[in-house]
Order: sequence, then C-alpha cells, then structure tokens
Amino acid sequence: MLHPRYLRYAKQALFFAFIWLLFGIVYSLLEQGILGRSSFYPSTQNRYDFKSSLLYATTGSFLIGLIHGWLEVSWLSQKFYNKALWVKVVLKSGFYLIFMFLFLTFFTLAINSYRFDASPMSKEVMYGFESFFTTFSFWSVFIYIAFGLVTAMLFAELASYLGPNVFLNFLFGKYHTPKQETRIFMFMDMRSSTTIAEKIGHTKYFELLKDCYADMGNAILETSGEIYQYVGDEIVVTWPEKVGLYRNNWAECFFRITRLFETRNGYYSNKYGSVPFFKAGFHLGLVTTGEIGTLKKEIIYTGDVLNTTARIQAECNTYGKSNLVSEQLIQKMNSKDSLQFTKIAKLHLRGKKELVQLYTLDQSSKTNSI
Repeated sequence: MLHPRYLRYAKQALFFAFIWLLFGIVYSLLEQGILGRSSFYPSTQNRYDFKSSLLYATTGSFLIGLIHGWLEVSWLSQKFYNKALWVKVVLKSGFYLIFMFLFLTFFTLAINSYRFDASPMSKEVMYGFESFFTTFSFWSVFIYIAFGLVTAMLFAELASYLGPNVFLNFLFGKYHTPKQETRIFMFMDMRSSTTIAEKIGHTKYFELLKDCYADMGNAILETSGEIYQYVGDEIVVTWPEKVGLYRNNWAECFFRITRLFETRNGYYSNKYGSVPFFKAGFHLGLVTTGEIGTLKKEIIYTGDVLNTTARIQAECNTYGKSNLVSEQLIQKMNSKDSLQFTKIAKLHLRGKKELVQLYTLDQSSKTNSI
C-alpha cells in the first residue's frame, strides 16, 4: 500500500493535472473554432489538424499539470508556508512561468520535429520554432498557460485552507445530503496552556500554537488522519472507522506526535521557554455528516461521539494520564493488534445512564493485554 504522504501527493498532483487537462481541451476546441478547415496556422504556416492538436494539447497539459502539482505539494507549498496568499501567488507564479517557458520551448521543438519528421535541430524544424516564438501565437499560448497556472494555484490554496478532503467533498457534493458514518475521533489538548500563555504572552503563545500544529502535520498525514477543527489549543482529528483501525492509525498518530515533541524539546525550550505536551481522548461512534450554513458553509459532524470524546479528553487531568481511550474503540480493534491498555475507570456522562469504560494506552508495550 502506498505511503499516506505519497498517496496524498499523488491525489493532489492528479487534481492539478486534471485542471490543466481541462484547459488543454478547451484550448483545442477554441483553436478548432477559429481555424475551421484550415490546414495551416496563418501566422506561422506550420501544419494544423484538429486530432493532432487535441492530442498534443491534452498530453502536454496533463504532463504540465502533473509536474506542477508534484512540485507544488511536495516542495513549494512547504517553502512558502508562512507567506501571505498574494506573496505565494506572485513568487510561485514567477517560478512556474520560467518553468513553463522552458517546457513550452522543448515541447514545441518536439512537436515540430514529429510533424516534419526531422531532427529537432534541422533547418525546417528550427524555422517553424522561430516563426512560432516571434509571433503573437506564442504569447497567446503563454498567456493562456499563465491563466491556467494561476487558476490551478488558487484552487490549490483554497483546498489548503479548507483541507483537501473537505474541498473535494464540497466540489462533488458528497455531503450535500447528510450521511451517517462511523468515525474515530481524537481530541488533543495542550497541557497547562493557560499557564504557558500567561508566562510567554498571548502573541508569543499564538506563535507557539502555529509551530505545534505545523509540526503535527506530518504525523496526521502519515496516519491518514483528517483535521476537523482547531479550537484554540485543542485540535480535533478524525478517521473513517476502517482507515483509523488500519494498522492502528489512531494510536500511531498520537505516538508520533508525542515522540515529535520529545525530539523537539530543545527547539521549543530555546524559542518559548516551555515545551508543549498534549493529552488526548479517543472514542468511536456514529455521526451524521453534512453541509451546513448559508453565509459560510462548513461540513460538520453531529452526534454523541463528539461530546463523549471531549469529556474523555477532559478526564486526562483527573487521572493524570496523557491519553484515555473508550472501551467501544478498543473492542473494534483486531485481536492481533500489539498494543497494551490499562483499565482506568468508568465515565458517567451527564444526562445518560450508561457508563463509558476508560483505558489508557501504553505506548512502550508490544502486546495487547485486553
């Protein structure tokens, strides 16, 4: 199975590729509408036929989109993480336009070489190449590509603000009609957050939260988690049941985040004078998922599982534990799972008769003691 990080990169790169493919198809149709039955491009006298033009435009657009998408999600988006949106668009547009100019140069040489059945450096191919680049034909194509580039980047930035899964769910209307599904939730909260905020000041504390959530990103990504909400110093992560149970993604996410802050101890001590530690509550249950709102739309989850998970996380302080897990979640795990739990207590939920048995997860153990 492909690693979740690279699976996410591949999905996002394909999203770029399909946007570019759509632009390539539209370009070919516009070109056909303008040229009609003409066998030559009027400005360059290069040969033209619709089928070849459609093939070149769609192939080239898809390749450009794939390269653009991979560079964006695996490299450039990380380089410009802390920049304002307009700065990202301007700087990245400059980089990509240089790249597109070079790509268009080599792509044009390759097409002319194929059309004339000659070497890329032959006189006939070079003449067609020079004719194309010294007329408005080239700049019209370049402007069209630039428009596609900016459009793809704006879609990517929009997806990053909403979250890729949320954006696609909005786009395809997955939750336009409410749906019921079983999900695992992790409510993770910073210990002694009020004390830390008073010690370092609220501006510095905000920077601390930004660093913490940025550092958590890879752990959540690599365990196929979805960030549902940031609520001050609390982050809510969720998994569909099968995804969360696969290889204990829900537990592995917590382990990775915990180890991360242990290894980043020096960084946080030097910068903030405090090392953040997080406590987490885990639960599984049925939720109703759907779009809500008119002035501002969101995809939200409703159900007892959210309130229960929040209560479970709040009990970490009571029992002095870094994590608490509900029995309902543990019972869903496979018997072969090599995790050890210690029974803690039963949680009484306000307004309900049933009690929730709580366990704590021991990350140093390799065998399941349930």
